[in-house]
Amino acid sequence: MTRTHGKFVWYELLTTDPDAAARFYGAVLGWTMHGAANSPNDYRQFAAAGTDVAGLMALPAGAPMPPVWLGYIGVDDIDASVAAITGAGGSIHMPVTAVPGIGRFALVADPQGGMVYVMQPVGDGESTSFSTDLTGRCSWNELSTTDQRSALAFYQGQFGWTQGDAMDMGALGQYRFINRADGGIGAVTPCPPGGPPTVWTYYFRVPDIDAAAARVTAAGGSVAHGPSEVPGDDNIIIGIDPQGASFALVGKRATA
Repeated sequence: MTRTHGKFVWYELLTTDPDAAARFYGAVLGWTMHGAANSPNDYRQFAAAGTDVAGLMALPAGAPMPPVWLGYIGVDDIDASVAAITGAGGSIHMPVTAVPGIGRFALVADPQGGMVYVMQPVGDGESTSFSTDLTGRCSWNELSTTDQRSALAFYQGQFGWTQGDAMDMGALGQYRFINRADGGIGAVTPCPPGGPPTVWTYYFRVPDIDAAAARVTAAGGSVAHGPSEVPGDDNIIIGIDPQGASFALVGKRATA
């Protein structure tokens, strides 16, 4: 396997109002936006400090999904990966599609319905869209699932991930960390009672979680949870952007 297989290499927001979403995330995360070269569908890119970190595009008319953030997981062989995913009980929501000069990708879902892209990139460039410490990047990938045991087995089988330590959440079960060979990438947790169905949540890093939470509400979004402390001396919030997409932020609390 290459250094890309099983790595989150890109993130993308599908939304009903790209212009408004660009203003919101620019205000909250300091991202700038530009159009992708030769894009046939008004595809745009968010940049953090001049480096492209995520994509932005309008939901197609009649799309059977609300605004949502989706992650891209790199694979060595897109055709083999799609076949393996369906063979393991997953499903295909968009067939393999080629973007010249970028790569080939497909939108898939795990057996519990959690959606994610798989992508075979072109070239050997290193993606920094996921970074545990760089501001403006995704620092944590969290899957809430209706079947934690099956989900862990599925993702381990498809992407070579391994299970790390677990954190006891009492009646909610275990918060199970997941790793690649180069370190931790996130966690798999049981869906809370009455919560949303199986879904990935992506945590973007900010330097000051309280200031970021204030920017969320000032820009027209809402904070559904937090700030709350998590291991590693970080704090998180779960937010909803003005178009209804769920997102998360992670960062330190400013000291007095």
